Amino acid sequence: MEKNNRTVVVTGMGATTPLGGDTTSTWDALLAGRSGVRRLTHEWAEELPVRIAAEIAVEPTEIFPPAQARRLDRAAQFALIAAREAWEDAGFKGRAGEDEPVDPDRLGVVVATAVGGVTSMLQQYDILKTQGARKVSPHTIPMMMPNTSSAHISLEVGARAGVHTFVSACASGAEAIGYAITMIRSGRADVVVAGGTEAAVHPLNFAAFGNMMAMSKNNDDPAGASRPFDTGRDGFVLGEGAGLVVLESAEHAVRRGARVYAEALGEGISSDSHHITQPEPTGRGISAALRSLMDSTGLEPAEIAHINAHATSTPLGDVAEIRALRRFFGDHTDHFAISATKSMTGHLVGGAGGVETIATVLALHHRLAPPTINVDDPDPAIDADIVRDEPRPLPDGRIAALNNSFGFGGHNVVLAFRTV
Repeated sequence: MEKNNRTVVVTGMGATTPLGGDTTSTWDALLAGRSGVRRLTHEWAEELPVRIAAEIAVEPTEIFPPAQARRLDRAAQFALIAAREAWEDAGFKGRAGEDEPVDPDRLGVVVATAVGGVTSMLQQYDILKTQGARKVSPHTIPMMMPNTSSAHISLEVGARAGVHTFVSACASGAEAIGYAITMIRSGRADVVVAGGTEAAVHPLNFAAFGNMMAMSKNNDDPAGASRPFDTGRDGFVLGEGAGLVVLESAEHAVRRGARVYAEALGEGISSDSHHITQPEPTGRGISAALRSLMDSTGLEPAEIAHINAHATSTPLGDVAEIRALRRFFGDHTDHFAISATKSMTGHLVGGAGGVETIATVLALHHRLAPPTINVDDPDPAIDADIVRDEPRPLPDGRIAALNNSFGFGGHNVVLAFRTV
């Protein structure tokens, strides 16, 4: 088989999210329709107009010893936790070339973030202002680098085929996974650890997003605040966490007897060139990403049974996404079971594409689409089949699913997966 036609499969998954400290607990919470959004208890949140968030369910301090935690940005802590789970889930135990029969020169890492180590940078700046230069941590620069998560994971697993970091706002995690698929398909690597991470719960971010009128101000009902496709939606809820997958060439997975969750078909990418924060209202850019995906993978609309929508719970974005699906797929859209898992996790920004890829792959693996919660009064402009209230079985046979991710700046990424 030619290198650029190599089949890519998902063999491992790891996550730490507002719903649980691992993949299993997160998936169980998604199926149960449980919200991870809670009222902020930080003192700094008391005077802000937005006082809710989807903070991590299991604090990294419960996992990392204090000395190691002090050297890692919070986003990198999330990424390492997810990477370790994904690596073990794929059947690996140690470093490539030493403890595992994986060639380190054929192992890559691609982990994305939207804002990188912003909390570390801001914390150390506060220390500089209040305590002086000598009190600033010598680990500040490696903690604030956007590529710090990828780098730490590569050190842990022994990856030498390339370590990459994508920064594409809310599409970052999905773009990282798409690039990882390309690395394997093109022959650059046999195995790639890929996904996204984010830790942006900080007063500056809440003040800035709040002043943009982008976030929900439903402080009195945290669990009901993230409500994609509902007429009462008033913005997204900021979340934090990480989701990583292990991607592998099918030949490599078969050779070592690995369990396979799904086939990773590929990515479709486009840009809107419309506005720095607002979506292109007709869905033209999203449709272009869909066309790129379908043309490059050979996927047929009739094969698609499920879509994990980007659906952040913003008034404009949710409509634009469904409009784009209608524009491209037409009546085929009626046959897609559409889930919006941000209704439960909140918006994990750079971590969203990774966590939602895991949800998409598990939906195929278990043939069960998770519900969208808080759709009490469906927006009549949302002309689509939204999975609501409880999980929905997916059809038998060989089916495919899409994961949509769109970001500020006009970034559009669509990933496709198929049952095996």
